[in-house]
Amino acid sequence: MALALAYLIIVIYSISLLLIFFYSLAQLNLLINYLSQKRENTTAPKFNLLDPKEIPFVTIQLPVFNEEYVMDRLLENIAKIEYPKSKLEIQVLDDSTDDTVITTAATVTKLQETGLDIQHITRTDRSGFKAGALKEGLKVAKGEFIAIFDADFLPASDWLKKTVIYFKDEEIGVVQTRWGHLNRDYSTLTKIQAFALDAHFTLEQVGRNSKGHFINFNGTAGIWRKECIIDAGNWEGDTLTEDLDLSYRAQLKDWKFKYLENVETPAELPVVISAARSQQFRWNKGGAENFRKTVWSVITAKNIPFKTKFHGVMHLLNSSMFLCVFLVALLSIPSLYIKNTYGHLDWVFSLLSLFTVSTIILFVCYWFTYKSIQGSGFNNFVDYIRIFFTFFSVALGFSLHNTIAVIEGHMGKRSEFVRTPKFNISTIKQSWKGNKYLAKKLSPNMILEFALMIYFMFGMYSAIPLNDFGLFPFHFMLFLGFGFVFFKSLTSRA
Repeated sequence: MALALAYLIIVIYSISLLLIFFYSLAQLNLLINYLSQKRENTTAPKFNLLDPKEIPFVTIQLPVFNEEYVMDRLLENIAKIEYPKSKLEIQVLDDSTDDTVITTAATVTKLQETGLDIQHITRTDRSGFKAGALKEGLKVAKGEFIAIFDADFLPASDWLKKTVIYFKDEEIGVVQTRWGHLNRDYSTLTKIQAFALDAHFTLEQVGRNSKGHFINFNGTAGIWRKECIIDAGNWEGDTLTEDLDLSYRAQLKDWKFKYLENVETPAELPVVISAARSQQFRWNKGGAENFRKTVWSVITAKNIPFKTKFHGVMHLLNSSMFLCVFLVALLSIPSLYIKNTYGHLDWVFSLLSLFTVSTIILFVCYWFTYKSIQGSGFNNFVDYIRIFFTFFSVALGFSLHNTIAVIEGHMGKRSEFVRTPKFNISTIKQSWKGNKYLAKKLSPNMILEFALMIYFMFGMYSAIPLNDFGLFPFHFMLFLGFGFVFFKSLTSRA
């Protein structure tokens, strides 16, 4: 029985390691694509905005829900967009349930008095959440192109002029821009969030888009062709990441996506771990939901090449990597004892080198994306090493939380769309503690995260009597990661 259990552990452990390794190889391929990509857009056909006949009508949609702290900033910023007023409409899609409905209505009225075509659209039935609001606004939208911004995004005044021009190519359904970060240096938490997002918005988006593989509209800071939205089946609220869902449905119908790495749209990162938790849960569960909903359509599609299918499947499996990482972490301690108990199984543990190789590949990939934004040089490389291992440790610490999200997504368990609280905070001197939208209750997962912190401390101790220190660094990072998530969750409450 004990030997059978050992074999079961090794099989699960090995499969998880192999999946992580394949994921890292996919990332390496994206890096090669990224480095070979010519980032100039000069050859693409563009609208000539100096010719009034070529200026397209644009609707800007602002889906908002209880955004007391950023609503004024959002509307003030959007009002500064440089575009002919006769060709611009703004829809404030307001699903708020608090007093911000009244204050927003008053601000919208003032902006209307300046000659701005801005409408305040509310719903009595909040079905479909963000997807439902976008779909409702689309029914009455005047524009042939639909730009979307979440409440914490602050596009530059010339943003539309830099993006809408690419729709002269009638095959393009979406133009997406790179997210920037208003409060990157606020704390360790914001630094690692920015680090992870930068990798996605450089390595992954450029790496896929440059070779015609599927990418995703990121829910904000991009523009849709209205015809593309309708042709792809319109917004649907049956997953928590409606943006990924519609993106894949559109690309399966041969619409092209244009990604602009050189156009940055700054936004605010969550400064409290409870807010980061809710955002991570939604993104990872939504990713798993979309895998369940879409992967078979990708695999069986006859209009896309094999390599695009491969990257599409790996893209949809992104969040599921947390499940693999968590299984590897959880089973690493039993595996350590199996290795030192059953000598004839020692060869199996050469698979451990796969995790080391995977880590090295990700280290190299992320360095190229880091230096594209932060710059190269010795000092930046030293900073990079520090932030990479901090990010890696905290990502391990989030693995339980995100694994639960992934399992729920794959099982089809439905849950409400939980918005990420916004703060309008950029410096450490500003306090988030008065934010009325923060969850007051502690996450029940904290008990398990504390237990896992102790569990991996035991893993570090196990290296001593077994005289096997190969997994010690891994267990140390797991100990730090779960400790960080636990103590931050315990102390960072409203």
